[in-house]
Amino acid sequence: MKRLFINNRMGSMRITLFMMTLVVVTMTHAQDFNRYFTDETLRIDYTFSGNATNQEIAVDQLNRIPHWYGKRQRLSEVPVEGNGQIIVRDHHSQEVIYRNSFSTLFQEWLSYDEAKHIRKSFENVFLVPMPKDTVDITVVLNNNYRKEMTSLTHTVVPTDILIRRIGDRDVTPYTTLMEAKDPDHCIHIAYIAEGYQEQEMDVFMNDVKIAMEALFAHEPFKKMKDRFNIVAVKAPSKESGTSEPSKGIWKNTALHSHFDTFYSDRYLTTLHLKDLHDWLAGTPYEHIIILVNSDHYGGGGILNSYNLTSTHHSKYRPVVVHEFGHSFCGLGDEYAYETEDIPMYPAEVEPWEPNLTTLKNFEIKWKDMMDAKTPVPTPQTRTYINKVGVYEGAGYSLKGVYRPMQDCRMRTNEYPEFCPVCNRALERLINFYTE
Repeated sequence: MKRLFINNRMGSMRITLFMMTLVVVTMTHAQDFNRYFTDETLRIDYTFSGNATNQEIAVDQLNRIPHWYGKRQRLSEVPVEGNGQIIVRDHHSQEVIYRNSFSTLFQEWLSYDEAKHIRKSFENVFLVPMPKDTVDITVVLNNNYRKEMTSLTHTVVPTDILIRRIGDRDVTPYTTLMEAKDPDHCIHIAYIAEGYQEQEMDVFMNDVKIAMEALFAHEPFKKMKDRFNIVAVKAPSKESGTSEPSKGIWKNTALHSHFDTFYSDRYLTTLHLKDLHDWLAGTPYEHIIILVNSDHYGGGGILNSYNLTSTHHSKYRPVVVHEFGHSFCGLGDEYAYETEDIPMYPAEVEPWEPNLTTLKNFEIKWKDMMDAKTPVPTPQTRTYINKVGVYEGAGYSLKGVYRPMQDCRMRTNEYPEFCPVCNRALERLINFYTE
């Protein structure tokens, strides 16, 4: 560094030019969003369909919504791989100007035997910033081997008169519960009511308060609380509760959620993603937490899509945080089934989830967090009590898939916090969106 300052005039000129170049590069990086996008959201509704052998993607509808609440920097980067990605390219230069990752219920369904025998279709909705000029948008779906199984590229012209305008009026009533310190570098969360009638909105607001308290009692959310903007969206249902098909109960609710997804009595989801985003249109949202007015145990979470939790079960607090770990960060489940082995993680492929490993490429996971004296993990040396290591039994499999600790919020409801590996993954993700 000293040599730069004791150089001659030519050296000083080089330094000046270097600094000018650095400023220009920095300014260009900061202006990328405004160069390509407006402060609006392009919502794209897709239909994913097929079976275990063949899959298809079709565009359903394009929607234009006021304001953009997603990332405004690192636009072409994704912090986690996900099971799929949506990629926006400038039509003329083919430069990637926006990218995001996701997972879907459709891709999970393909892991079940039912997908070998019938074809099904699933709604999916993705949000991207509204482009100023024509763009090409590609949606890619990957299989469990992290290989592309199908994709679709389509062109969007922003002046297309058939892009539906929504969110300008008839916006669902909502209450702002937390304002971020920097509204341009924050994470927007919307809690939305499911199975609450108009007269039950006070109950919903209290349930939101409990969920917020539970989330921000956990690190790293607690220390990074000022980076979140939170609203509660009061979507009314005609009936209270949610559907429980195994009991013959079907309710008419705002989001048509139900238990027994894939015939699992505690798996709570909604297939009506267009309804979900219609209710949210015009509200400040990016990540979605659906609170379901039920005392039946259960929930579900899908990366960059949504998560649901039943609010009146005794395990509500830990479950709502666990499910947010799925939908926000893509954290994998760290438990295994005694009676059912779901083959979602092939032994020869390293999972993309930051808290799961098959030891296929452990170097990229949490090896750096292990004690230096701990031997390289193998199936024979896999358990290190009360410290970060590799513990067999995770990702719904008793054998072949490993987790970082004996216990974690992503494993049981009783453990009070995220393990160090999950904590680091969450903190990295928050920094990605807000720094």
